[in-house]
Amino acid sequence: MTERSVDRLELTTVANFRDVGGVETADGRRVAIGRVFRSAALHDASDADRAFLSGLGIRTVFDLRSVAETDAEPDPTIDGAVGVHLDVLADAESVSAPANLDKVLSDPETVAAANEKLADGSGVEHMYGAYRDLVNLPSAQKSYQGLFTQLLDGAAPALFHCTAGKDRTGWAAASFLTILGVDRDAVYADYLLTNDMFLPAIGHVFDGFEAAGGNPDLLRPLLGVQAAYLDAAFAEVDDRFGTFENYFAEGLGIDADGQRALRDKYLDAGQ
Repeated sequence: MTERSVDRLELTTVANFRDVGGVETADGRRVAIGRVFRSAALHDASDADRAFLSGLGIRTVFDLRSVAETDAEPDPTIDGAVGVHLDVLADAESVSAPANLDKVLSDPETVAAANEKLADGSGVEHMYGAYRDLVNLPSAQKSYQGLFTQLLDGAAPALFHCTAGKDRTGWAAASFLTILGVDRDAVYADYLLTNDMFLPAIGHVFDGFEAAGGNPDLLRPLLGVQAAYLDAAFAEVDDRFGTFENYFAEGLGIDADGQRALRDKYLDAGQ
């Protein structure tokens, strides 16, 4: 069973928000609910949504965005929570999702260039490379090490997010669930929920892109997620580290004892 007790929580100004818990593992235990959450950016969170997040008891908000993104749209204060900035893509040549995406993709000149790039498939190829970077970049390894180490050290209940809550956040969630022993189908199911929970929230971006002369169907593979993107990251783990446990041990510096401690901390007994 991979049914969740909680997988959609009602927020009106924060997109792609959900509890990572509720999924059953291969050994019959279940990822604890109410301990780890994921979302898109928080900068537009209303007073009511901030109060809701505070009411969940969130102690730590991990911001996985770049310095440019956090400077442009800083996280709001969540009562009772501290913010931790972990710049996953600090060592990357570029960050694919600018903070002002709606403005960029409604400019006719930019749209014309984007349409050409997207039509030739180079945008999707870029996404494959970006997911390999999530595994290989020193800044990514350092950031994910910081995230999981702090989850071990009492940061929960915690929320981690990036801009869209789909790539940097998607890999964080996929890694967390995988090391806890969740099977691959359930990991992908959580990852692909973004297409239902984020794309509708940015309908205005697609509308603006189309109004400026773009083909919105070409945009969806970049602003949504595809199983093939996550495939690329898992394949990179296999190629570089051999096993997921080795990725945690060698890439993130969290050894077998630390991995076992994560499972003990974030898994409940099966029903």
